[in-house]
Amino acid sequence: MFLTLHGHRLFIQTEGKGFPVVLLHHGLGSSAAWRRQIPALVEAGYRVIAYDRWGYGRSEARERLHVPDFAPDVDDLQALLDHFGIEKAALVGHSDGGTIALYCAAQCKRRVAALITLAAHVYVEPKMYVGMEALLREYEQSEKFRAALNRVHNGRGAQVFRMWYEGWHNPAVLSWDARPKLREIAAPALVVQGTDDEYATPKHAADTAAAIPNAELLLLQGEKHMALNEQFTSKTVNFLQKHLANPHANL
Repeated sequence: MFLTLHGHRLFIQTEGKGFPVVLLHHGLGSSAAWRRQIPALVEAGYRVIAYDRWGYGRSEARERLHVPDFAPDVDDLQALLDHFGIEKAALVGHSDGGTIALYCAAQCKRRVAALITLAAHVYVEPKMYVGMEALLREYEQSEKFRAALNRVHNGRGAQVFRMWYEGWHNPAVLSWDARPKLREIAAPALVVQGTDDEYATPKHAADTAAAIPNAELLLLQGEKHMALNEQFTSKTVNFLQKHLANPHANL
């Protein structure tokens, strides 16, 4: 389905019944990135909402990415909850989506019952730009990579890559540190990252978890940035079942 929020159209996928879990995709991805997690969450008794964020997938095009605060994306997330009449939800975010989930949990704490992030960014390490330059070279050299981005983003792969790359090269990012804001998060949180993430060291995840009052840290040994695998899925379901006493309650 499509829904217009704040003047731009978003593609939204909803499946299952029960307590709502909202999935927020990574910086070059779309809701399709959650194809392994959605069936598992539905089977566990949750109502899953996954959407292509503004500028991505089948959603409306966007001129620039609002890095580092992602303010329009946080606003879209809250408006989406309002549209579906959801007073409280669990948030699961990967990479940029994880950063958006963290900001939302801090700004609208009463609406977030549980929070899981995978490879979220809360400040910039030198390793991040090394990883981005490597991905830029792959994009420039790999026709297969460019074709895949075009498929995912409705023919707008070049625009999406440029938006993401230029967004994270915003000079304001260099002095950015979201950790003080994370202290306002009240929900139980699980901070996950692969030990071999191309864009951040394990310390980044440890610092993120340390900044959240009620957070657990999970480092996936040998995993990279795109660790959307069975281990992450099972850890996600287990964490939600632990902290959401009745997943079938439609709050």
